[in-house]
Amino acid sequence: MNKAFTREPSGDEDEEGDDPSAAPIPAGTRNYLTPAGYKRLREELMDLLDSERPKIVEIVSWAAKNGDRSENGDYLYGKKRLREIDRRIRFLTKRLDIAEVADPSAHHGSDQVFFGATVTYENQRGEARTVTIKGIDEADNLNGEVSWISPIARALLKSREGDEVQLMTPGGLEKIEVIEVRYPAPAPAA
Repeated sequence: MNKAFTREPSGDEDEEGDDPSAAPIPAGTRNYLTPAGYKRLREELMDLLDSERPKIVEIVSWAAKNGDRSENGDYLYGKKRLREIDRRIRFLTKRLDIAEVADPSAHHGSDQVFFGATVTYENQRGEARTVTIKGIDEADNLNGEVSWISPIARALLKSREGDEVQLMTPGGLEKIEVIEVRYPAPAPAA
């Protein structure tokens, strides 16, 4: 086949157009999110569609009218930025389409670990750590949030306060004890 008719990746996008830095969702599962996480992703999508993209389209349109496009920085940068925005829009749309909002406050008062729990655990060396189990797209390790597919979350899920669970770490099998399980209080009815 003639190379003129083949499409080679441009290097700034992956095959599906998704965000390459995003964690993949295990096959056959939903994209679990807290209500706040869903709201944040939805607001980002709406901002891209209603504000960011129209501004860039206007800049590209203006730059295209200025003549030679091969050396037009506004045009070239605008087209690149437009591709980035469109890729993010596709990614957010796909993630929100398969999203399942799970409200952690439904388990308020429970001592069993489910999605949305804030869990304090202690390892064999007596070191305590607290993590909150969140969705793949909303977890932030720097703030003590882990995704529900992470090894620590998988080890903790369905355990109860006082249970010992085994966690596979790079250093080998480690036993950890669940010290405390907390959930946010339900929002007052409006």
